[in-house]
Amino acid sequence: MEPKKLSFEEAIAELEQIVLKLEQGDVPLEEAISYFKQGMELSKLCDDKLKSVEEQMTVILSDNGELRPFHVGGEEA
Repeated sequence: MEPKKLSFEEAIAELEQIVLKLEQGDVPLEEAISYFKQGMELSKLCDDKLKSVEEQMTVILSDNGELRPFHVGGEEA
């Protein structure tokens, strides 16, 4: 599946499989490099998805439907 179309959970699962293969140590060098590149792409995808969610979580809707900054503990700065 194309990395950009994967969900966060699917990307993590693929990344875990790559790590398991590389940890076995019996992967030919060229294949290991390919796995490493794929793992880096998946890692970036996961990071991008987490940053996107973090950005979405920094604002909440007020009672009147307006967006406002969200602060931990519900306090406003």
